[in-house]
Amino acid sequence: MTALYAGEPLDRAFVLCGIGASAKADPYQEPERWVEEALDSLAEQAEKAKDREIFRPLTIEPNPYGVHFVDRMLGARVFQYEGQWWADFLKSPVGTLARPDLDSDDTWRLARRQAEAFLASGVTVALFGLPTIASALNIVVNLYGEAFLVALLDRPEAARHDLKVINDLLCELHRWYRARVQGEQLQCVVAAGRTQPSGFGQLCGCTTHLLSAGQYREFVAPLDEGLLSVYPHGGMIHLCGVHTHHVPVWREMRSLRAVQLNDRAAEDLETYFRELRDDQIIYLNPTATMTVERAVAITGGRRLVLVADVMEPPPVCG
Repeated sequence: MTALYAGEPLDRAFVLCGIGASAKADPYQEPERWVEEALDSLAEQAEKAKDREIFRPLTIEPNPYGVHFVDRMLGARVFQYEGQWWADFLKSPVGTLARPDLDSDDTWRLARRQAEAFLASGVTVALFGLPTIASALNIVVNLYGEAFLVALLDRPEAARHDLKVINDLLCELHRWYRARVQGEQLQCVVAAGRTQPSGFGQLCGCTTHLLSAGQYREFVAPLDEGLLSVYPHGGMIHLCGVHTHHVPVWREMRSLRAVQLNDRAAEDLETYFRELRDDQIIYLNPTATMTVERAVAITGGRRLVLVADVMEPPPVCG
């Protein structure tokens, strides 16, 4: 993977299929026990990680409150419904968001306990996936819904204020983890399918499909650049919708070293491969229509990480 990021030629397409941990303990009530059980489950699967054809890293990822992890810190009511985490919109107006007091925040206290239990274990092989720190745009839309999109048009300074408050918090969280979880063990969310070499970060770009190219460039791109720049080598943006109108700014973004495509975004693989820089890697979760075979035909297997459990990695062509 390091060779792939360095632009070195590979004989076969790079295939990633990480191994996730599982545990029966409640991670919210017994986070230390959850980590212990999760690591035990990885130990039972360690032989799979020796696969020399497909990269199968062992990963542990507590991921408290799912995609609403940061929302809860910022005052949203987060709750479970039919096995999913949900959040109510804030009642306060756009432009009034304030930084939370992390020292007294129980969401952050839980996340720290989970991370500290992992560090205390002394395990050096398993990768530690961060909570869903997401991105400023994802979170502000979680907090306000369409009210934020309206504010972008009629109260842009209020929108800009809240985006900055959120992004400053996200950068602070990433820096906390970077200071404690060292080297390749530190990975971002969905570590089993988005593993990167040491020193790379990640943000979630799901909601960028809601913005015009001009809005993204003006309000959000500088914040995304700043977040990825927390990491010495930049990092990845996760995409799952229609985002190709932002490719020009992503091509210019020096800290953006990879895009991760799943679901609808995977259909635009050819556009990303053709229009992004040669040093920008593409992670693809194949779909029923963007198959492994089609992806290799488009890319020749170059600059590509196939996130799939295939029998054998296809050869690189051309």
